[in-house]
Amino acid sequence: MSINWQDIIFHFLGGLGLFLYSIKMMGDGLQQAAGDRLRYFIDKYTSNPILGILVGIGMTALIQSSSGVTVITVGMVSAGLLTLRQAIGIVMGANIGTTVTSFIIGFKLGEYALPILFVGAVCIFFTKNRAINNIGRILFGVGGIFFALNLMSGAMEPLKDLQVFKDYMIQLSKNPVLGVFVGTGLTLLIQASSATIGILQNLYASDLISLQGALPVLFGDNIGTTITAIIASLGANIAAKRVAASHVLFNVLGTLVCLLFLGAFTNMVQWFQSTLHLSPEMTIAFSHGAFNITNTILQFPLIGFLAYVVTKLIPGEDEVVKYEPLYLDKILIKQAPSLALGNAKKELLHLGSYAVKSFELSYDYLINHTEKSADKGHKTEGAINAIDEELTRYLIDLSGEQLNQKESEVLTNILDSSRDLERIGDHGEALLQLTDYLIKKKVIFSEAALEELETIYQMTLNFVKDALQSVEDNNIELADSLEEKHTKIDQLERKLRKTHISRLNRGECTPQAGVNFIDIISHYTRVADHAMNLVEKVQAEQI
Repeated sequence: MSINWQDIIFHFLGGLGLFLYSIKMMGDGLQQAAGDRLRYFIDKYTSNPILGILVGIGMTALIQSSSGVTVITVGMVSAGLLTLRQAIGIVMGANIGTTVTSFIIGFKLGEYALPILFVGAVCIFFTKNRAINNIGRILFGVGGIFFALNLMSGAMEPLKDLQVFKDYMIQLSKNPVLGVFVGTGLTLLIQASSATIGILQNLYASDLISLQGALPVLFGDNIGTTITAIIASLGANIAAKRVAASHVLFNVLGTLVCLLFLGAFTNMVQWFQSTLHLSPEMTIAFSHGAFNITNTILQFPLIGFLAYVVTKLIPGEDEVVKYEPLYLDKILIKQAPSLALGNAKKELLHLGSYAVKSFELSYDYLINHTEKSADKGHKTEGAINAIDEELTRYLIDLSGEQLNQKESEVLTNILDSSRDLERIGDHGEALLQLTDYLIKKKVIFSEAALEELETIYQMTLNFVKDALQSVEDNNIELADSLEEKHTKIDQLERKLRKTHISRLNRGECTPQAGVNFIDIISHYTRVADHAMNLVEKVQAEQI
């Protein structure tokens, strides 16, 4: 019987393409449905490795990609949001979580693939309800996975009668190391362990490969999936590189242990297969889960050792560079938009801390004429401009991803708030330059003027800090209370203008000092105005 290679290749590649797209669609639907909760759990529940494992499982179940979760983890370590030990826990959990797709495949819903696809399409295209749209994406992804598997299974069917293919599969059964390399190579090529495991499930279900030949390929899949994290860490800091290295080390050690006990592992799987009457697809899914759970149990006590080893392999300090963005990891934009949005807000608050610092330094230079304050103030202004520019570019890129309406509004508010904070930095820089002029011209303020400047400065500084606090905590009560404080700052400015004019009329202050005094308090009220804009964004988000 002649084999039509064109049909085999076209059907297999088409099925593989649909499989990869369907996993992405299902993951997008799950992630959109999770929304802010994904970011919340990562922020709150990674305080120790056990919780990190649970978070890793949950994240991978949502994103449907262990390599994607590891990339996100690399980004968060790079940003200083996670420690190496916390990250290793998440990586372990991600390996367990990636078995979700193989278990879904194990349910053998292939004959229902087309109706599931139809229901998913209806949910996506015939309603504007976002929750139903997300359910549609999940269903469309599930249906697409099974339809793609049917295509690939049909494509591989003729290979049963091909002696060369049979011989190669027998060779894999006899040489487990070769199987590991095949699994690693396939996953490196396809960049999705779920896809290669899906192919393996089809091969085993079609009796094209024995269980003893399939298991090493399965182990190799887990090693191959680490390449994405390695690539992601290339441009990151030392801490991120260590996370990628720990991912590789974890999977390689697990594979070596399972190869040493391959016979016992195979017998255990066969016993469960016969006892529980598992289908071939579910047997591979069970094997995948057993491998990753066993690997995690064995290596969990060694997290400290793994961290020590990768620290020795990749030596150096992992300090965060100052005067640069801390949280803007571009990998998150594609992998997890809601996480990227959360990081953008963190970066906004980071920018806010520099805006406050700029304002404080400008006052210190005005009162004490300390050159060190002026130098730090100029550097801080440069940092503010750099962070604002990077944050703006990051948000523009993020706006092209799938965000729900609430997230889109938050993105717009962050973008506007970033500009307000940048303007506060501009006022700080302008005050430094004004102080340079005052020093050069030897302008001196009266004691009364200096006391008034201190009063309005302290009110403005506290107002800016409270505004940033309301943004960080999304505190509507604090935001509402700041309206009155803003009004008081405006009233104080008008009062100080009048009292200063009175001093000028009495000859207690020089005309030049009088003009500069008015300029300074004008800068302070403009700073308060920009801080009030931040407050109004918090109030608007509650509507």
